[in-house]
Amino acid sequence: MTAPLRAAWMAALVLLIGAGPGPAAAAFPFDDYTIAPLIKQVTPGVVNIAVRSRVRVENPLLNDPFFRRFFNLPRGPIEQEILAAGSGVIIDADKGYVLTNHHVVENADQIIVTLKDGRRFEAKLVGSDAPTEVALLQIDADNLTALRLGDSDKLEVGDFVVAIGNPFGLGQTVTSGIISALGRSGINPAGYEDFIQTDASINPGNSGGALVNLRGELVGINTAIIAPSGGNVGIGFAVPINMARSVVAQLVRYGSIQRGRVGMAIQDLTPDLAESLGIPRGIGGAVVVSVEPGSPAANAGLKPGDVIIAMDGRPVRNASDLRNDIGLVRVGTTIELTVLRGGERLTVRPRVAPAPAESRQRRAR
Repeated sequence: MTAPLRAAWMAALVLLIGAGPGPAAAAFPFDDYTIAPLIKQVTPGVVNIAVRSRVRVENPLLNDPFFRRFFNLPRGPIEQEILAAGSGVIIDADKGYVLTNHHVVENADQIIVTLKDGRRFEAKLVGSDAPTEVALLQIDADNLTALRLGDSDKLEVGDFVVAIGNPFGLGQTVTSGIISALGRSGINPAGYEDFIQTDASINPGNSGGALVNLRGELVGINTAIIAPSGGNVGIGFAVPINMARSVVAQLVRYGSIQRGRVGMAIQDLTPDLAESLGIPRGIGGAVVVSVEPGSPAANAGLKPGDVIIAMDGRPVRNASDLRNDIGLVRVGTTIELTVLRGGERLTVRPRVAPAPAESRQRRAR
C-alpha cells in the first residue's frame, strides 16, 4: 500500500470512528491510528468454549471374526470421546448468558467456558437452534463483561468490522476487515439464512465468536467460512445479531424455537415482475404466488399477486428475507404485513400458525 493511499485509508478510518457515538468512539486515540483501546474494551466479553462429547464409531474390522479374535476386540460400535473448541460472546453479564453457534455445542456432554482473565466455568445449555446456527449458554459467574448489541440492519457494505474468537484453539485472536456483502444465502440451504459476509479472517475455532463494529457493538456471530484449503481465504460469514436476538428471546423464554407459517407461497420481486405489476423501481419485496385455503394468510385477506414490502414496519428485501422473518416469529403471534395491490397500499394482519413439520430442538438440561 502506497503512503498516500495508506494516509487516505487512515483518515477515512478516523472520520468513521470519530463520527459514531459511544464510549469506544470517545476513547479512540486518533493520533496513534490504533484500535487497541477498542479491543481492550470488547475482548473481555468474548470467551473460549471447550466441548467434550462422546460418539459411537463403527469400525468395519470389528465385524470381522478373525480380527476380533486375534486382537481381542469387542463386537459392534465403540464409544469415542471427542474434544472440540469454539468461541462465544457474553451478552448479559448479570444472568451469565453466552451466545455461540449451534454446531459448537451440538451433542455436547460437557461445555467449559474460559474467560479472557483465565477463569473457567462449566456452562448450562439454555437452548439451541440448528436452522439459525444459534445457541445460548449460561454460566454462574461474577464480574462479567457483556458486549453491547448493535443493529445489523444498519450495516452497509464497506463498514469496518473486527472478528474476535479462538481460531485453531490458539486462544483469543483479533482480526479486522470490512463488510463484504449482506444477505448472503446458500451456505446452509436447510436453515434460515441472512449471513453477513466479511473479509476479516475467520478460521476453524472462530465459530461463535464476535463480529463487532468500530463502536464496540456486537453486530454478528461468526459462523462459517469458505475454505477450500482448510484456512481463511477472505470469505467468512456471520449470523446477524438481529436474527440471533430473535432466537435468544425464544430460547430464554421457552428453551426452544417453535416455528410458524401463514400459508402462502412467495417469490422475489424481480425487475420484470415489478414492471408488469406497476411497482416503482427500487422497491424490494416478495410477491405472493399462491395462498392456501383456510390458512392465516387467506383469513387475513392476502391474494395471489400481492406484493409484500414490509413486515412489522421493517422493509422486506426479497422472499428469503420475508421467510426468515416469519420463521423467527413465535406461533400465535399476529404480524403486520404491508402490501401493494393494484396501486394501493394495504395492511393485513395474519396470525402465525404452527408449521406442519416442527423440527426438534434441544432444550435446557
